[in-house]
Amino acid sequence: MVAKINRGVSLYGAITYNQQKVNDATARIISGNRMITDMTGSPERVMQQTLWAFDNYLLANRNTEKPVLHISLNPSVDDRLTDGQFAELAKEYMQRMGYGDQPYIVYVHEDIGRRHIHIVSTCVNEKGEKIDDAYEWNRSMKACRELERKFGLKQVEDKRKELLEPYLKKADYQSGDVKQQVSNIVKSVFGTYRFQSFGEYSALLSSFNIEVKQVKGKFNGTPYNGIVYTMTDDTGKPVCTPVKSSLIGKRYGYEGLEKRIGFNAREYKAKKWQPKIRNEVALAMHGCRGNREDFIRLLNGRGIDAVFRENDEGRIYGATFIDHRNREVYNGSRLGKEFSANAFEQLFNSPVNTPDLDAPVPDSSRQESFSSEMESSIEQAFGIFDICINGPDPQEEALARRLQRKKKKKRRSRGIS
Repeated sequence: MVAKINRGVSLYGAITYNQQKVNDATARIISGNRMITDMTGSPERVMQQTLWAFDNYLLANRNTEKPVLHISLNPSVDDRLTDGQFAELAKEYMQRMGYGDQPYIVYVHEDIGRRHIHIVSTCVNEKGEKIDDAYEWNRSMKACRELERKFGLKQVEDKRKELLEPYLKKADYQSGDVKQQVSNIVKSVFGTYRFQSFGEYSALLSSFNIEVKQVKGKFNGTPYNGIVYTMTDDTGKPVCTPVKSSLIGKRYGYEGLEKRIGFNAREYKAKKWQPKIRNEVALAMHGCRGNREDFIRLLNGRGIDAVFRENDEGRIYGATFIDHRNREVYNGSRLGKEFSANAFEQLFNSPVNTPDLDAPVPDSSRQESFSSEMESSIEQAFGIFDICINGPDPQEEALARRLQRKKKKKRRSRGIS
């Protein structure tokens, strides 16, 4: 189970976010503590009564910068809890974290595949004192492990993946809290995916409806490089003002990104990780009949996203593949020249042949020989290994030049002009 604790200044914003989910029938109020008991009135009435429950607590302390708590508890997708069990889970978690006597309201959310709960409360007690939050992260992790055992929930071994997994979904402007969504997604992909260039990082984030850009300029005569993140719709169109990387964290800015890319590149060069999706991409190229939408659909079924970059004339000049199962990102040329942008330009925009889908396809379980056989079948279908398309092989040209030099040297040693 993942527990995420957010602090804020706007109680109204936190309540509105959850109440809107209730109004849209994707969430329900399942319990509360030191709250009103009638939750069957109009949405406006419920909102008003909920806000009243916190008034005295928030008025008692004007010094705490972020007195509002917005907590989400996310069991595994495999866990099945009733509303009553969720309510009890929230109660025990709040008690373990020191908020058991606080007013709080609990919502169950069903807007994504993973049913989870949100708890809105305050970290200021009725005396106006801020509740101690020392070692909060450690205490929260301990509470989650205890509650997993008590409620029979799935225990996840990879704690880093467990913490970030709930945020690996597309950003949605309609869900609100844009900065928090962008921040959660950026932190999640940065910590779990491996990429070796800014282009690969950009393609990765685009699959989650986030656009990342480099900004350059001068401040008081000193050059600077920066990074900004913007939420987009499904077509890639920006839908909000950019979020500066400094508002998310230093490591997600220019220098931090540069270090991450360098580390990943060194690990790749040392063969700590290598592409595992060449065969899947080759199969999709063979089976799509030159249709780009079918190609993307075939890869999606294998947990792979394909991102293409095009110029104003529609020519493909970049291809990137995102392996979501292994959390790795590759420019097409990194997989091999047969997966370069030129290959896909040929495949989608000017195919020389249409492949025969009834032709036998190599057994994907024969990993060692499969790639070469697939390359051969793709070559026959689309001609993408034609030397006119990919240009001469540099290694072959270098070898020819060396042989020519040796031949001339031998002729001179024999006195032949």
